[in-house]
Amino acid sequence: MSSPILIRRIHRWLSIAFTVAVIANIAAMMLAIPAPWIGLLALVPLIPLLATGLYLFALPYLRRWDGSRLAAE
Repeated sequence: MSSPILIRRIHRWLSIAFTVAVIANIAAMMLAIPAPWIGLLALVPLIPLLATGLYLFALPYLRRWDGSRLAAE
């Protein structure tokens, strides 16, 4: 499995974890549960999600800068 495919798969799973953490945060706020760690729970997947997202965003530009051609050309 190539590196971009692996990073894309990790990015997808991190986005699912982030969504679940945000839903848990909203549910805790609606139930008025005073647990400050629930608010910080969304930050755990958010930081690697940012790193993988920036890599996936820059990947086409890095390929073009490297001089390699796309498969369609």
